[in-house]
Parts: sequence; structure tokens; C-alpha cells
Amino acid sequence: MDGTVTTKPRIYAMSFASVYPAYVAKAERKGRTRAEVDQIILWLTGFSPEAFAAQLANKTDLETFFAQAPRLNPARAEIKGVVCGVRVEEVAEPLMREIRYLDKLIDELAKGKAMEKILRG
Repeated sequence: MDGTVTTKPRIYAMSFASVYPAYVAKAERKGRTRAEVDQIILWLTGFSPEAFAAQLANKTDLETFFAQAPRLNPARAEIKGVVCGVRVEEVAEPLMREIRYLDKLIDELAKGKAMEKILRG
């Protein structure tokens, strides 16, 4: 042990319910809908609409939200591109990569990309 203390990024402790409105607002500003945001989240995580609503109601933190995701979509590995100046496919830390995948999908929605392409269909 070299005495180095590793701290988790603060975003991991944030509740998904606190970041979700920002995703919805970003989409709605560009003429997209909350339903489309939800569709993306359900596609990525495998949550049912009811289980997703429970995650929001429980104010589950992002770390737990992704840990409890029933089935992370295997097609998420096809998500490529830059979010906040970082290439999502190059993010080494697994949880941060999952968060960036979601950020990228919401960005694609806000930029007007077709849902079929966003969901890697």
C-alpha cells in the first residue's frame, strides 16, 4: 500500500432522480419527449417501466442504479463518440463508461437522430 486514497467521483453518489430531469429538459428543448428519454433508459438498462419508476421514487444513486440494472444492453458497446470532450469508448472505469453511454444517447436524441439509430437498431 502506498497510502494513496482513491475517492469515487461525486456523480456516483448523486441520485438518478436528480439527473433525470436534466436529461428530459435537454431532450424537450430540442423537440423530443420524456417518453423517448425513458425508452432510451429502459433500452440501456433493461429496467421495466415500473422498476424504473421505483428507482426514481427511491432516489437511487447512480452507482446503485447501474448496479441494479437487470440487463445492460449488449449493443451499448456500439456507442461511440465524444461526450464532454471524452471519447466514451475510451473511458476505462466501467461505471463512468455506463454514465457516459447514457449521456451520449441523450445527446444523440437532442441532436435529432432517429430512435432506431440511437437504439442501435
